[in-house]
Amino acid sequence: MRRVFESTARALLAALMAVMLLAPSVSVAANSSSEQPSAGAMVVDAVVARPILLAVTVLGTALYVVTLPFTLGGGNAGEAAKTLVVGPGESTFVRCLGCRKSGYKTK
Repeated sequence: MRRVFESTARALLAALMAVMLLAPSVSVAANSSSEQPSAGAMVVDAVVARPILLAVTVLGTALYVVTLPFTLGGGNAGEAAKTLVVGPGESTFVRCLGCRKSGYKTK
């Protein structure tokens, strides 16, 4: 039982560290203007960034579920959901390939 707890705690700590490392890059990307990504940027995004962001989204969701009783008690469950689940999810699924800004691309 103790081994399971220790491995789970390590996984959650790694997920938290990954989210904290990605947070500055997400905020910088949100301030960028519309862009035309290159083919290289699209390939790097598809091969490197999207799998990492998907893992961060899954780990953030797990961390959100584990901490939900505490965030409900503190009254900030919505903020925690935006930070741990919605933000990484938007970066993963609602962003053009190679773009840095999340959201749908308009013509």
